[in-house]
Amino acid sequence: MMHSTLPRSLTENQPAPGQHHPDNISKTLEQHFSNIATRCPYEMPHKAVYHQAVFGSLTDSTVGLFFENGYRRNGNCMYSMLCPRCSACVPIRLHPQEFRPNRSQRRVWKKNGDISVGLAPVTMSDENLDLLERFLRARFPDGKADAESYYSGFFITSMTKCFEIRYRSEDNRLLGVAVVDCSDQWMNAVYFFFDPAQDWRSPGTLNILYLLDFCRRHGIVSLYLGYWIKGLKGMHYKTDFRPHEILVEGRWQKVD
Repeated sequence: MMHSTLPRSLTENQPAPGQHHPDNISKTLEQHFSNIATRCPYEMPHKAVYHQAVFGSLTDSTVGLFFENGYRRNGNCMYSMLCPRCSACVPIRLHPQEFRPNRSQRRVWKKNGDISVGLAPVTMSDENLDLLERFLRARFPDGKADAESYYSGFFITSMTKCFEIRYRSEDNRLLGVAVVDCSDQWMNAVYFFFDPAQDWRSPGTLNILYLLDFCRRHGIVSLYLGYWIKGLKGMHYKTDFRPHEILVEGRWQKVD
């Protein structure tokens, strides 16, 4: 696995982002979808309805079209939320070339200068599973979530290119893992988990800062961060990255 330390600067001049034009999902793809009602994963007081379909391998342009239209990936399943009494799940994305860090984000970047970063395939290693298990126990103390199920049912996919970004301390301890889908035009942040004892590092912010830097260096135009839910504390940090765009009634709206 190749390692690199975090780059010093987040604000180097970059080319202007390319243009994206939203399009509708074609009828050929739409015919594979069905609606599944279940308990809301974000504990909203309404039933959640997943509009979902299972696919094999898809082209980068097709996967990008799904993300452009607000869909998310879970394993080999592509889905969006069609909850009849709720519209709280709002897709959010960044254009890395436009991003400028605020003072707090620059502090997070600076205080994590001892971190090294490596890319690797999505791997159910003992080290990864142990870290994810500790993260899930801290986040979901009821014990209903387990690390192996997350990897086998959520992370691993044959639909698109997917890999891990691993964050390590100077003594080579694994501190965090980001699972991402990626093409030469877009990156999709699937999931990020980290050592709960390292919360002082603001690892969620650090991860997005690194993903932005990675995208800028590789000319990737869009970084999809999943859903943002107004008022949900664990998602608030996503809107601290500006400018960002949110998908409202089928249109991406810029928020400076």
